[in-house]
Amino acid sequence: MMERLRRIVSLLLLLLAAMPAMAQIWLGRSEIGFTGGGMNYIGDLNGQSLLGTPNVAAGAFYRMNFNERWALRIDADYGHLEGGNPDIIERRNLSFRSHLLEASVRAEFNFFPFSMRDDHFTWTPYIFGGLGFFHYNPKAWYHDPLSGEAAWQHLRPLGTEGQGTPLADGRKPYSLLQLDMPFGLGFKWHPSKSLTLSAEYGWRKTWTDYIDDVSTVYVDNAQLALYNGETAAALADRSSEVVEGYVNAAGIKRGDDSLDDWYAYFNISVSLKLDYLFGWALKKKCDNK
Repeated sequence: MMERLRRIVSLLLLLLAAMPAMAQIWLGRSEIGFTGGGMNYIGDLNGQSLLGTPNVAAGAFYRMNFNERWALRIDADYGHLEGGNPDIIERRNLSFRSHLLEASVRAEFNFFPFSMRDDHFTWTPYIFGGLGFFHYNPKAWYHDPLSGEAAWQHLRPLGTEGQGTPLADGRKPYSLLQLDMPFGLGFKWHPSKSLTLSAEYGWRKTWTDYIDDVSTVYVDNAQLALYNGETAAALADRSSEVVEGYVNAAGIKRGDDSLDDWYAYFNISVSLKLDYLFGWALKKKCDNK
């Protein structure tokens, strides 16, 4: 029993003795950074065009460099999307905007052996791919002709395509938290042994067609008003704002549910190695032993 205890204590002491060296290696391979750029939407309200309306976005990340080729990166990004201003189909007259918060984990592959060591490249193109999830909440600007009030209306609770009612053939309200798959390409450069500058363009493949609140067909507008209210009916079919008195019949195509919505994030980033930021504390601790 005493022999086993001595072995356990010896192992723990060895681990404790190795911790500063392990921490130094981890700090030397780790970076934290910030991104800034633009985010744009791709979906029903811009004809699936890759050139949507860009809006300011920003984020932060942690990157672990396993070697000169491979790295793992954890991101948190925030931006907002919009579309349909004006709608690509004029008479449809739909539009939206949505703030979006994304968290993701991704792998990066450097085409050249990229390192701060003198015998490696100080720049490289790279590609990345991973998985994440995002939260969104589409809204539309609406001026109520009866009350005279104008405000941004949350679209999901209105069930503009009859979700949650007998009009929608069993379709439920969509979730505001969804999975996505970020992937893209970029370029990295080390101007110094502690700093990395990057520029990248990345797409987000999603598994929802409701980022813009538009997917399937119009439902009976009068029935929708009875189930979900006048505001729901007004924002489900806004054609009468363009053509007075026009209302789409139930079953007419409102969106294209064969294609999910996407979004893109193009940015530049600045990151610093953790041993530059915190290595002095570890060195001081070791020197004091």
